[in-house]
Amino acid sequence: MTADPRSSGARGRLAGLFTDPPRWLARAARTVTALEIALGVAALLLIFFLVLVQAGQRYLPIEGWAWTGELARFSLVWLTFVVAGVLVTTDSHIAIEMIDGVGNDTVRRVVRVLSCLIVAAVGYGLTAEAWELVETQGVLKSPALEMPMSWLYGISMIGFVSTTVRAVIAAVRYAVLGAPVMSFEDVAGVPTT
Repeated sequence: MTADPRSSGARGRLAGLFTDPPRWLARAARTVTALEIALGVAALLLIFFLVLVQAGQRYLPIEGWAWTGELARFSLVWLTFVVAGVLVTTDSHIAIEMIDGVGNDTVRRVVRVLSCLIVAAVGYGLTAEAWELVETQGVLKSPALEMPMSWLYGISMIGFVSTTVRAVIAAVRYAVLGAPVMSFEDVAGVPTT
């Protein structure tokens, strides 16, 4: 009888952390994900209603509100960046998945880890730049809303931090557990039963 290499040592404990996380860690991850998705949903609903108001203003005999378009644009930025971390975790972000069809597990693992580390590096750079903008752009106000521009960058920074942290976690997970193997159902689009 041979022992499972994942069941012993630090690597085994790390693999166990990914396959069966402690209850508090799983709850914390679900809470953070739910908050990010809630912010994304709020931004999406805000865009919908603001664009609806803009369309309605064209046909009403009242003067239009300039701030609706500005807030809709800001909401689109917030929506884009706030949910980026969730997309990294669920492997739903834009990616070329051709490597998943390669038969060599080591090649798949190395490419996935490297791609996650690149995403983490970009996320870190965006976080650093957003922090700099939050610190320096607080005196600037948006034209119509007169909202401090630091708010625009501060809310976006939530997504940058999340993307960075989640990409590092994904890199460690791929390094420990390996990369997924593309199945026939994934390639052919055949639903599993």
